[in-house]
Amino acid sequence: MVNFLSDSTTDIENRKAEHLRVCLEESVNFPQTTTGLERYRFSHCCLPELERSQISLQTSFLGRVLRSPLLISSMTGGTEFAKTINQRLARAAQQYGLAMGVGSQRIGLENWALMSTFAVRSQAPDILLLANLGAVQLNYGYAVDECRRAVESLEADGLILHLNPLQESVQSEGDTNFRGILAKIALLCQQLPVPVVVKEVGNGISAAIAEKLLAVGVSAIDVAGAGGTSWARVESQRAKDRRQQHLGQTFADWGLPTADCVVQIRDRFPEVPLIASGGIANGLDAAKAIALGANVVGMARPFLQAAAESETELAEFVQLAIAELETVLFCTGSASLAELQRSGVLLKIN
Repeated sequence: MVNFLSDSTTDIENRKAEHLRVCLEESVNFPQTTTGLERYRFSHCCLPELERSQISLQTSFLGRVLRSPLLISSMTGGTEFAKTINQRLARAAQQYGLAMGVGSQRIGLENWALMSTFAVRSQAPDILLLANLGAVQLNYGYAVDECRRAVESLEADGLILHLNPLQESVQSEGDTNFRGILAKIALLCQQLPVPVVVKEVGNGISAAIAEKLLAVGVSAIDVAGAGGTSWARVESQRAKDRRQQHLGQTFADWGLPTADCVVQIRDRFPEVPLIASGGIANGLDAAKAIALGANVVGMARPFLQAAAESETELAEFVQLAIAELETVLFCTGSASLAELQRSGVLLKIN
């Protein structure tokens, strides 16, 4: 049996360990809300006029070349088991040319000894690696210096700021002062020497909010839409307070479906670097998100579950996801990701 807890008993370490345990052991998906990707189907091409081995999944994002358009989304850190998972994920990212984001590094900034649980650059010298902090912490004593330390400690290529008002509302110890955050994000974009990416944690980013973020200098958007892991449900599972348990249950289905976020943001902002995440389960889902306009596709829980099992299980999952992506391209007559985004390849069926 996995020991999720570390030797320390600090509240934030226990919370990190509990998040990891709940995501691996409990039912935490959205009860009814879906990603919206099931409303789309690819048009099959029975004469692709391609050699499958010549198909390219290569893309570039934030100035780095990826061999496959997959991002290991931000998940974990802060415990010894989380360190093991992060190192396994980093080695897989290096081997297969994926991007990777780490979990929130707040715990490492508050206890520097734990920052090593996030530090994976030695395992993956060539990958696009993204640091991560909660944007709300800019209202709780964090500023440019803390963000810079998070980036430098990882030798990261960029910083993810995650927005999670629903999770913070359900979390018994949540930080809920979001007033003035946009102005602080603007200042951070001006002063931080790496790109800033803003993501949700599973409830989606609308085109209207994306517009505000891009206007203040955010370099990329990760929609992190509804349909996958419900963090309201996660927090409900670990809450000791009955009110918080009920809040999480009531809002377990809250959010904007991933597909809707991608379509709306891409329609309004044709050139924005865009990550689709939130309920992406496999390479077919990833291909649909790319066809809808995403540049890169993030997955969290599927990678987490595989990495928690073994490096072999993780390698098999990555290889399968890549094979699924290649199969979509081959069976739509698309030699590249750009061709997959051409008109008529993906059809809306309802």
